[in-house]
Amino acid sequence: MTFSFTKFPIIETERLILRKATEQDSDYILKLYANENVVQHMPLDPFTSIEDAKGEISWYEKIFSEQTGLRWVIEEKVNKKVIGTCGYLNYEVEHNRIEIGYDLSPESWGKGIMTETLKAVIHFAFSELNVNKIEAQITSENDASLHLVSKLGFHRDGVLREHEFEKGRYIDLVIYSLLKSEYTK
Repeated sequence: MTFSFTKFPIIETERLILRKATEQDSDYILKLYANENVVQHMPLDPFTSIEDAKGEISWYEKIFSEQTGLRWVIEEKVNKKVIGTCGYLNYEVEHNRIEIGYDLSPESWGKGIMTETLKAVIHFAFSELNVNKIEAQITSENDASLHLVSKLGFHRDGVLREHEFEKGRYIDLVIYSLLKSEYTK
């Protein structure tokens, strides 16, 4: 049976709880996306207001209700601090394909947090959403993310040259994917 998009899933890992964003998370979301290092490789400008954060949370609710995606906040179990987000968008049911996205507060970089997170959400996609393919579209300059998906078993499919116009320039997107047949826990 495939996930029904009626109740938002909570995923627990050794150090983290992945859960639905609420309005109470607005301050964390603002701090996260106000950081230029976090949004550097994303198609958005740094947030400047709590309204920006609330708008982001509304978008998470919208993609869930439309059944086109899921976005979790990443919360540390120990101190209940939200340190990032991750999830799926562009869910194409007819093709059993979905796109993964993620971000993390710089204070948490280099600690294996995103590896731990993505292992859990990849398992969710293959077991609960029953997708055949998870795709990642990563700017060619985002070396850390390119390394991360390679480490998790994603294969480089190619480059979409000057595919998007972001922050005043054209950027290349490197496409990686992981197929269900290639997935090992």
